[in-house]
Amino acid sequence: MTEQFPGAVLDLLDAAGDRTVFEQDGREVSGRQLLGMTRRVASGLRQRGLGPGHGVALLLGVGPEAFAAVVAAYTVGARVVGVRPGMTDHQRAALLRDAEVTAAVTDRPGAADVRPAGLVLALDELLAEPDDGLRPRVPARPQDVARLIHTSGSTGVPKACVQTYAAMTAAWTLRPEDWPPAVRELAGRLDRFLVFGTLASQVMLEYGLLALAAGGVLVSADPPDLPGALVRHRATASVVTVGRLNRLVTGLRAAPADLGALRALMVSGSPLEPGRAEEAAQVLGPVVFHGYGQTETGMISMATPADPPGSLGVPPVDLEVRGPSGRPVPAGTEGEIFVRTPSQGAGYWGRPGLSSEVFVDGWVRTRDLGSLDAQGRLWLSGRTRDVVIVDANVYHTGPVERLLARHPAVSEAYVVAAPDDATGETVHAFVVPAAGRVPALDELRALVTARLGAACAPTRLTLVDEVPLTAAGKPDKRRLTRGS
Repeated sequence: MTEQFPGAVLDLLDAAGDRTVFEQDGREVSGRQLLGMTRRVASGLRQRGLGPGHGVALLLGVGPEAFAAVVAAYTVGARVVGVRPGMTDHQRAALLRDAEVTAAVTDRPGAADVRPAGLVLALDELLAEPDDGLRPRVPARPQDVARLIHTSGSTGVPKACVQTYAAMTAAWTLRPEDWPPAVRELAGRLDRFLVFGTLASQVMLEYGLLALAAGGVLVSADPPDLPGALVRHRATASVVTVGRLNRLVTGLRAAPADLGALRALMVSGSPLEPGRAEEAAQVLGPVVFHGYGQTETGMISMATPADPPGSLGVPPVDLEVRGPSGRPVPAGTEGEIFVRTPSQGAGYWGRPGLSSEVFVDGWVRTRDLGSLDAQGRLWLSGRTRDVVIVDANVYHTGPVERLLARHPAVSEAYVVAAPDDATGETVHAFVVPAAGRVPALDELRALVTARLGAACAPTRLTLVDEVPLTAAGKPDKRRLTRGS
């Protein structure tokens, strides 16, 4: 029987031996050393009674010790909950309660921001545990919940996608023989992969493990000032949002830098306009890989630098473009995208109704619109869900609209996504003012920021006398957008 995740990670670190696998601030850490850190943290977690069925929240950065803590939490079979930076206090507290967290591991002094987690564990204390030198046994069962991957939290309580240990084990990331062609090409460029933010992130962990499986080195940079960090660390690869890519290209046009070592930038999180992709290729060279995936699915497809701008490459997973009847449509015809991936989620934590809407007969309904061309390449064209994607995070518009409508100067409020060079997309609010009042953008931004976070706050405001309706009597946001 195949050992569950992260058994393959432990074996990978063991096989690396004295080879450097992580660099931070000039410090080189070998596979053997990183494996020792992982054993010590796992031992500390077990001694505190943590294992299968226990929720363990991770508030960690991107150093080798943080990486060891992430792997250790899976090693003991816990239900891992990564807490992303930038959450409001309200969102963080709601996440920890909803995820039924037993303990939190943090490398942040004071750890005041991990309440209401029951047990707060300092990473330094866990690393002080003795190392028995033995290969840890992974106790997780295939259907145990391995992690809860949270979405933006724009609904107040962040929605959590459930991924089992079986799904994480089935992922192709750590098995070179199963890499799809685009991933194989990418893997060959991950000699020095720049990591930042938090290694508890779904995307950062996946690409980080891919780099290690390809024989590369993880290089820590926090904060990730670009292009400076790429130059200083001689990075060959990193992952960026569309907004960060746009800022990088603009900055390099104004002040060129030597990025001769750079071979791959993985762009993910939101659509990349063909014109922007072409501009990036002109400035950076053939290094942009555009990934498409969701929290619920993991990677669905990836375009290499050789693919046409705007394309997402040929999907290496089961994918159907379905029409209104629910049946697949011919090539070139737009429809809703349904996928099956090896590592897809099993549903949403505590939300069976929503789970049944999205996870259908073994397929995941992406709620994205697109088409396949004659060569099998995937092209996106829109969404069926009402969301704004800001810096690769998905925010539902409904909670923002309801909050704006509570402002005394607002009678009605409607929110749409607007293209933005800095963040990929941004919130554009259309507001019907209350009688005798004129709402101010600054006031509306402050209201939303305090409750839902700055990413949900509108950056554009348009006042309208009334909202156009569809034939079904619903607000017609397309007509709103066309008229602005």
